[in-house]
Amino acid sequence: MEGINREVNTKHSKVSIIGAGNVGATCAFRIAEKGYADIVLLDIIEGLPQGKGLDMVDATPIIDSDAKIIGTNDYEETANSDIVVITSGVSRKPGMSRDDLVLTNMKIVREVTEKVVRYSSNCIIIMVTNPLDAMTQLALHISKFPRNRVFGQSGILDSARFRTFIAQELNVSVKDVSTCVLGGHGDTMVSITRLCKVGGVPITELLPKEKIDSLVERTVKGGGEIVSLLKTGSAFYAPAAAIAQMVDAIILDKKEILPCAAYLEGEYGINGVVVGVPVKLGKSGIEQIIEHDLTPEEDAALKKSADAVRELVEVMNL
Repeated sequence: MEGINREVNTKHSKVSIIGAGNVGATCAFRIAEKGYADIVLLDIIEGLPQGKGLDMVDATPIIDSDAKIIGTNDYEETANSDIVVITSGVSRKPGMSRDDLVLTNMKIVREVTEKVVRYSSNCIIIMVTNPLDAMTQLALHISKFPRNRVFGQSGILDSARFRTFIAQELNVSVKDVSTCVLGGHGDTMVSITRLCKVGGVPITELLPKEKIDSLVERTVKGGGEIVSLLKTGSAFYAPAAAIAQMVDAIILDKKEILPCAAYLEGEYGINGVVVGVPVKLGKSGIEQIIEHDLTPEEDAALKKSADAVRELVEVMNL
């Protein structure tokens, strides 16, 4: 039509996902559905990322997406990525100590990070490998990137679980539930229940303390509950959705406030360690760390959580 000058942006962002297991592959497909980024799915197992990638490509006409999806074993294919998501690593097995898991995944994450940086020196790294806070700090150390470009997915998943359990208990929409979860991803998670609300009403006015405490406890053990039900494997739908939300916030420059594992430099009185806090995510990664005023009890719990992460970092001798 004459008189209309419509500029079409044909450049897609590029997102590489390292690890084509359930979390990585599910995340790749969720991002592919958005259509705003081309995706590289990488794994060391020959044929696995290629097969899953081809399956996703076959779905693009159905999901109305023009995203290009490549499955590969070659890091060169990840070159010039805007975002790299690291899911590589092993899960904790029976008889494996926390330190054993750290040392095993440390070797994997170190090698992966070195290769990622070699080919995408300007990317943003999102860490998913457990123990997440420690692995995020390792990637930050190895990459030598600024802290705004290396952070982990943790609090979004924990918050989602907590929101789900609250919504189920009160029989309300999850959209009306907001939560505040800080600290490490795991047993030392700190839920600031006085800041958790349903339709703007604090849950402390809607539920007795005993019930709130039980929902917090279930949230802390949420991943283990899923593992016990599955028998083999662990959660992947919710973790993948959480990663995709972070990618959305970055690629689309949403300035969205999300709880992420971030390296603190004095915020919350904590220095030199990665811990879960609310951050503003935009095109440059972490654009701001949001600080809540904590009670003495909450502050002590958060610092205890940070100390637990420090212990893992010390195991790695960073």
